[in-house]
Amino acid sequence: MEAWQVDTPGPVEGRPLVRRDLPEPEPGPDQVKLRVLACGVCHTDVHVAEGDLEPPPGGAIPGHQIVGEVVAAGAGAGHRPGDRVGVTWLGACCDRCSYCREGRENLCSRAAFTGWQVPGGFARYTVARHDVCVPLPSGPSPLELAPLLCAGVVGYRAFRLAGARPGERLGLLGFGASARLVLQVARHRGCEVVVFSRRESHADDALSLGAAWAGPLSADGRDCHAIVSFAPVGDVVPEGLRHLRPGGALVLNAVHLTDVPPLRYELLFGERSLRSVSNVTRADAREFLALAADGPVRAQPVSYPFERANEALADVKGARVPGHAVLEIAS
Repeated sequence: MEAWQVDTPGPVEGRPLVRRDLPEPEPGPDQVKLRVLACGVCHTDVHVAEGDLEPPPGGAIPGHQIVGEVVAAGAGAGHRPGDRVGVTWLGACCDRCSYCREGRENLCSRAAFTGWQVPGGFARYTVARHDVCVPLPSGPSPLELAPLLCAGVVGYRAFRLAGARPGERLGLLGFGASARLVLQVARHRGCEVVVFSRRESHADDALSLGAAWAGPLSADGRDCHAIVSFAPVGDVVPEGLRHLRPGGALVLNAVHLTDVPPLRYELLFGERSLRSVSNVTRADAREFLALAADGPVRAQPVSYPFERANEALADVKGARVPGHAVLEIAS
């Protein structure tokens, strides 16, 4: 089968994905084999391709926003051929440690992640543990569903951790794929949303999706009850805290972040908190997909043919995608 693989990481501008002809994977016990219909392209895939997340020995097949059709199932798998399912970033966990038993498998020290340590969806076929596959609503197309499986699910987790309540003001720092979906969730939940972005086109997009204000981080304090930052740059943290009310939380939604500079304590004083989002749980995926099925969240897919995977990565890194980049892998 055809697959895109990272053997030697490097800048995405240098096209580090290599097209391979690999044997089709076959499912083991508790696994399903999927014909990949579509796979979202995420900034985390850029981190894998560039080596910020070091690929495992033998290389990595990126892609962790997989919409697939079950074509075979191993013993004990809970899905049948013909089922349409989604696969998220969480590819495996031990199911035995205290975190797993508490439903916080995102913190499991033995967790493995789709498109990094577990082969992902930049391929014609893949296999996945049946219990990390989430049923998908029947109406939306694979292109519309794919971005919901990471940008949506991890954004939903970040929104919940931020704790913004109806009537409160939520700040979104950066306006990429995940922020577009979080804005819709927050508006559906009755929050006022302000967006910090230095790109005028992103500010215009945010306003068109219902943001009450959009502008640069250097603006006067916006008095937010909570803020979610999507920027992979630690330098934004002090500026973000400047916009946070006492008692509020600044949540960092990034799998890779450059160093946070020293903070003046006065920025944290007033019971402000700073916390990270680490991965997602299976419950996050189920809850968010159920929410999306009711209609308040819509992705804006920008389709790339399978052959243009390197170009899609470069466009995601350069913030040139006016929506959500998705590889269209099967008709």
